[in-house]
Amino acid sequence: MRIYRGILVLLLAVLIRPALAQDPHFSQFFASPLTLNPAYTGKFNGVVRAAGNYRDQWPAISKAFVTSTLSVDAPIFKGKLNEADTWGLGGMAMTDRTANGILNSNYLALSTAYHKALDEDGFHTLGVGFQGVYTSKRLDGSALNFENELALDGTWTNPSGEAVDGTRINVSYFDFNAGVLYSGSTNGDDNFYVGVSTYHIIKPKENFTNGYYTIQPRVSIHAGGYLPVGQTTTLHLSGQHSRQAGAYETVIGGAVAFNLNDDFDRPTSFYAGSWLRFNDALIPYLGFEWADFRLGATYDVNTSSLKTASQKRGGIEISLIYIKRPDDGRKEVPCPKF
Repeated sequence: MRIYRGILVLLLAVLIRPALAQDPHFSQFFASPLTLNPAYTGKFNGVVRAAGNYRDQWPAISKAFVTSTLSVDAPIFKGKLNEADTWGLGGMAMTDRTANGILNSNYLALSTAYHKALDEDGFHTLGVGFQGVYTSKRLDGSALNFENELALDGTWTNPSGEAVDGTRINVSYFDFNAGVLYSGSTNGDDNFYVGVSTYHIIKPKENFTNGYYTIQPRVSIHAGGYLPVGQTTTLHLSGQHSRQAGAYETVIGGAVAFNLNDDFDRPTSFYAGSWLRFNDALIPYLGFEWADFRLGATYDVNTSSLKTASQKRGGIEISLIYIKRPDDGRKEVPCPKF
């Protein structure tokens, strides 16, 4: 059993092994488009979109998981395609630090997607996206202590005999992801969407010791939309179910956006709502949208059996999205909103 210096035994049971078996994830999955589905690439109303996400999970257990992403995507070849079609291109960088940096994972991704209009107005589209990823991971064995290293005097001086003890191991590989996305609207003022994505299609292998670990595919089904419910309020709903090997999660919820300036083209809005990760956490959400920016914050309130050890502190998460709007005054086509 692995024990990280100065941290509860919980760190091994809940952090190290899951980190090697599951992908990093965000409670605000709806604000991290390129980690949710490559088919979201370029699917927004604007010239360019930049999205950043930061998550500190289980802060009560010294830097258990700290994950950050930055992505940029944009529609390309405008004016050369069918007016209602969109071809998107984007890139993403993500870093994930586990157990205060014992395991560092870095990802560089390039995405593309084509969205074909199914009607003249472009209210209904079907998109297909692909993503290539270069992954680099480093395991710092010098920061690990093992149970059999513990001497009678309480020091970590006995030899462990473990292959990773005292070593720094680097692994890297290429990966491939894909997804599809349907987006629709009934009248141009609302939007609803459903998508399916598969990550790790080629099942890459990792080797930290003498054997190989196969990264199993992660399949995600996600859906949502927004609907005006009054003159100045809009209801946003979203949910996802993902599964990877024996691990799975289901998250559903929503938020109400309150238009503060009565400008429906570029509103200043306040968001309040909550999502629920079944059998794990309640996720209150607050957001603020102004000009071309949207800021969101969540805090996971742990409700599972881990709540005693985590002191119900599941994790803080921040998202910031910037979308440069077009200046030609064209009416926007309803798109999934992040």
